Amino acid sequence: MKKKSKFELIYLTLVMVVLYFPIFYLIYFSFSSGDSMNYFESFTFDHYQALLNDPRLIRIVLDTILLALLSSLFATIIGTLGALYIHQVKKKSVRNGLLSLNNILLVSPDVIIGASFLILFTFAGFSLGFYSVLLSHIAFSVPIVVLMVLPKLKEINPTLIDAAYDLGASKYKVLSAIILPLITPGILSGFFMALTYSLDDFAVTFFLTGQGFTTLSVEIFSRARRGISLEINALSTLMFLFSLLLVIGYYFLSQYSQKKKVTR
Repeated sequence: MKKKSKFELIYLTLVMVVLYFPIFYLIYFSFSSGDSMNYFESFTFDHYQALLNDPRLIRIVLDTILLALLSSLFATIIGTLGALYIHQVKKKSVRNGLLSLNNILLVSPDVIIGASFLILFTFAGFSLGFYSVLLSHIAFSVPIVVLMVLPKLKEINPTLIDAAYDLGASKYKVLSAIILPLITPGILSGFFMALTYSLDDFAVTFFLTGQGFTTLSVEIFSRARRGISLEINALSTLMFLFSLLLVIGYYFLSQYSQKKKVTR
């Protein structure tokens, strides 16, 4: 048993090293005064200063964050409503069919999704830019939210809802006072997952950017083809810290929701 636990610890350590070493290597060289990651010269904040003096890159970062927030917000609303509808469908074959349709976007390659949206928007005469990317991000984020919310709906005791109806509660009251508070952890999980997917997406966005609009992932790719500067390291460091703050925020929100559930 001890050998097994020691092996698991070593394996977990190796996984963590493989995952986090490239990130910390990138962060380490963001403070180098040199122009490459061949060797560390001297400690400096020059690359962060250059980043703050680059208005185009700052605008792209703000556009990327705005896009992620809007797409995850709309996807959370639509996905939650979709999960509520799927959960209340009585016929098993219909429910399984809806779940299969929901899962198609999850298992489809990003290149296929991006190309499909490109063909659709081109055929419809819809100009490519912020709104085309926003609609596509909402579309591929909705299934994620549905899968996060559905398990929480299945955990709800049906007798609790029946008791509320027996006491004269309306459908709106049952939804607002019983169902939504109980599935809030799933809704929050869906929101943060959708936010992460939107911030991270490259392939779908690459197909649908236009009219001067671009996102951080596409911009980094285009700069990488010309040779990456350590300014990108500084930007990646700040984005990593932003993601870390999101994780910490989600943790505290989850803890708050659980404590609130226990006090009830």
